[in-house]
Amino acid sequence: MKVFKDIITGDEMFTDTYKFESIDDAFYMVVGKNITLSEGNIELEGANPSAEEAEEGTESNVISGIDVVLYMRLQETGFGSKKDYLVYMKDYLKKLKAKLEGTSGADKLIAIQKPLNDVLKKFKDLQFFTGESMNPEGMVAIGDYKDIDGEERPVFYFPKYGLEEEKL
Repeated sequence: MKVFKDIITGDEMFTDTYKFESIDDAFYMVVGKNITLSEGNIELEGANPSAEEAEEGTESNVISGIDVVLYMRLQETGFGSKKDYLVYMKDYLKKLKAKLEGTSGADKLIAIQKPLNDVLKKFKDLQFFTGESMNPEGMVAIGDYKDIDGEERPVFYFPKYGLEEEKL
């Protein structure tokens, strides 16, 4: 398994267990799904709880959300306006370019402009997520919903050159 980490903060952003693809050699688009988890209860897909457990009616906390957000412990953040986001992104790209200095990735950062503009066209519908540390210097992933195989699914855009792959 590979985990993709923010090269600035070291936060784990996603793993290769999720369906993902490269968009214009600038972003990884990761496809998530909405899930519900019960605290203290491990549910295996396809397994049925026993009749005894159903009768007990044990109370547990239920958490609903998007698998990528819950499992990777991403933290939602926000921007007051598109302009605020672009100010953040300009600063982030400067830090990223300095970090990538001397590598082929530094020259490829310019590729981020076109796909970023396409995604930001519906700014008001987007969500933004940082890594677990909530470090303001780090990456902010963009969350959206997209039709995948006839089903509306959550998708996340992670700047490709802001990530490093670590094999576990």
